[in-house]
Amino acid sequence: MKEKNGEHPLGDAGQLILFGLFAVIWILDSFILQRSTFLADRIPLVIRLIFLSAALAVAFYLFKSGHFVVSGNQRGTEVVSTGAFRYVRHPLYLGSILVYLGLTVSTASVFCFGLLAIIVVFYNYIAGYEEKLLEVKFGEAYVAYQKNTGKWVPQLGKKG
Repeated sequence: MKEKNGEHPLGDAGQLILFGLFAVIWILDSFILQRSTFLADRIPLVIRLIFLSAALAVAFYLFKSGHFVVSGNQRGTEVVSTGAFRYVRHPLYLGSILVYLGLTVSTASVFCFGLLAIIVVFYNYIAGYEEKLLEVKFGEAYVAYQKNTGKWVPQLGKKG
């Protein structure tokens, strides 16, 4: 398989498979079987829903601010360090992780926490692969961007 547009060749398929698996496990465990949701009894629903709302709000910002790179003419012309990209290098992937995290916390499914760990490892792997391609494509400009911008967590206090 050949990489397309600077993405991992299995990135899209992997994301779809993990999404489908997560959706099935989350729905079955959280609402039907309830095999691993015992933590929900210890964490008030209002707290879980506030966390979900915050995670979805941040994810929405990351998707909205970062999506122009994959859909617009910006793709491939220069290192993007505006919008969500000024805070993290992978805002779309981080937004996806936050959605999974918010849903997992909202129902406190231990099975989903386990799957979330696999999802984070997957996203970290494809992000690392794509960063190597970006280093080759943009050279020192991308390396400088990496030094000043967190991969997943903003580097507060750094100057761009």
